This record gives sequence, C-alpha cells and structure tokens, in this order.
Amino acid sequence: MITPQQCIAARALLGWNQPDLSRAIRQSGGKLSVTAITNFETGRLMRLSNKQLIKKAFEFNGVDFLKANDIAGGDGVALRY
Repeated sequence: MITPQQCIAARALLGWNQPDLSRAIRQSGGKLSVTAITNFETGRLMRLSNKQLIKKAFEFNGVDFLKANDIAGGDGVALRY
C-alpha cells in the first residue's frame, strides 16, 4: 500500500504540504483531515481505506509508487513523466 515515508516523499516531489494533500483528496471525492495525515506520517495506524485515498490522490497527480524489488533500498516514489 503506502508507507508514511512514501507519503512524505511524494508530498516533497509535488511540493505539497499536508493541507495541499488534504485538498487533493477532497478533489478526488474523499475526505481526510490534516490531523489524520499528520498522524499517519508520524507513524500512527491508519485504516486501509484512508491509505487508499492518499495513494489515489498522489497517483492522480503523477506519482508512481515503487516496491522494494523495483529499486534498491526499499519502497519509494517517483514522478511519472
């Protein structure tokens, strides 16, 4: 799915802060508060459905998610261009 580290890295790739991510989730039909995003990024548990909302918002905006077997060093993110 998506890890907290991937979430932070994907935001950095897009130049987004946490409110930007929350807005992008709303634009894709979901709803997730900035507090929920902060909690996730600091290691608190999050429901799978909310992780899917985050991942969908990033993918819609050009972020690809990479698995550890795709790259050396673990799961990652990349911009799709």
